[in-house]
Amino acid sequence: MSTLSKPHEIVERALELSRADGCVVITDEDSSANLRWAGNALTTNGVTRGRTLTVIATVNGAQGTASGVVTRAAVTADDLEPLVRAAEAAARDAGPAEDAQPLVEGVPASASFTEPPAETGSEVFAAFAPALGESFAVARAGGRRLYGFAQHSVTSTYLGTSTGLRLRHDQPSGTLEINAKSEDMSRSAWAGAATRDFTDVDPAALDADLAQRLAWAERRIDLPAGRYETLLPPSAVADLVIYQQWSAAARDAAEGRTVFSKPGGGTRIGERLSDLPLTLRSDPREPGLESAPFVIAHASGDDSSVFDNGLPVEPTDWLREGVLRRLFTTRHSAGLTGLPTTPVGGNLILDGGGKRSLEEMVADTGRGLLLTCLWYIREVDPATLLLTGLTRDGVYLVEGGEVTGVVNNFRFNESPVDLLGRVTEVGRTERTLPREWGDWFTRAAFPAMRIPDFNMSSVSQGV
Repeated sequence: MSTLSKPHEIVERALELSRADGCVVITDEDSSANLRWAGNALTTNGVTRGRTLTVIATVNGAQGTASGVVTRAAVTADDLEPLVRAAEAAARDAGPAEDAQPLVEGVPASASFTEPPAETGSEVFAAFAPALGESFAVARAGGRRLYGFAQHSVTSTYLGTSTGLRLRHDQPSGTLEINAKSEDMSRSAWAGAATRDFTDVDPAALDADLAQRLAWAERRIDLPAGRYETLLPPSAVADLVIYQQWSAAARDAAEGRTVFSKPGGGTRIGERLSDLPLTLRSDPREPGLESAPFVIAHASGDDSSVFDNGLPVEPTDWLREGVLRRLFTTRHSAGLTGLPTTPVGGNLILDGGGKRSLEEMVADTGRGLLLTCLWYIREVDPATLLLTGLTRDGVYLVEGGEVTGVVNNFRFNESPVDLLGRVTEVGRTERTLPREWGDWFTRAAFPAMRIPDFNMSSVSQGV
């Protein structure tokens, strides 16, 4: 049994074993902790650890360069040689890779590359758990039942290549979701938050918001399908715009397959999408939303290339002052489209200069709907990015600047790109947890939005 166990040693040994023309090794060291509760009482908690190793072998041939990718979990040093050989075999069996590029070189090494991985544990909830317990008592006294979970993870990624890159990134991520129900279980409300370390999460404030929403729901009003002035909270805006960003591949647009395709050929870069000064951006060093400052690609696809591993990720304005400025590219798709190389960012921030809170926007609404969140979002038409989905956990009627009751849920049909062109007001930007995409994307900051004619296409019986 080999004694090698440190992540950087695993990377170095795998590179030493490689016989390929090029090699990329990525070790992900995962650590997570969680709490779950139901009916105002903790039910389970746990801590887990894990390791995943990805080996990418590249083999040059007369027709071009091929790549082979093999990923395994729970890898020890004794598993390395079979894994490296499997990646090399996969490369030899594959045809030339369409996205082949020289492996990245010349990026300065991370000073912490040889240090142990970062870890989380139950101590991350040291202040949060007692505060949550106090919220249970308040909820119980108020006739509410709280259900939900909190989870925190840290992934330390070690990336080494045969061209000399030695990079490391630690990514903490935390989410909190609370669902409150009335004593008779007839009313429901949801609140969520994203965090790096749970020091900025206030269970009491979330419970107070849930209590208010359950109180609003004591009066029920049935409304038909139609177009309504609608206030979308930051969570709902994030879910829609994140899907838009996932659809913003420059190559797909240049080939005429997406909402960002220009009629007659090319892309819509340079076109105004909103009359409001909306700026959508990614920045790996954004305070509180920090993400990897270099490309980490475990596989090639529309938004990534294994050949780009280690490529620096720079701050990017996707939309600036309402004008589309960038679509994401790999080095390969940048060459095809003639656009700058622009990797996908690990966070997303939308700002429109708004200063008002959602509550202030409600107070300035004559008659409209206030959403809680969206779910089951699916694409209907890629050419327009028409999405459909459902409202969930509370749609409220606003009349004369006050919430007057809860209404039925709806199915909606809207394009986020079209919404950017119709939005009449944005609130202040704040960190938020996307309800639909929270399992995949948590580093988001968005404002609330006022849409004058949001399309509630049909009534839904969902809760």
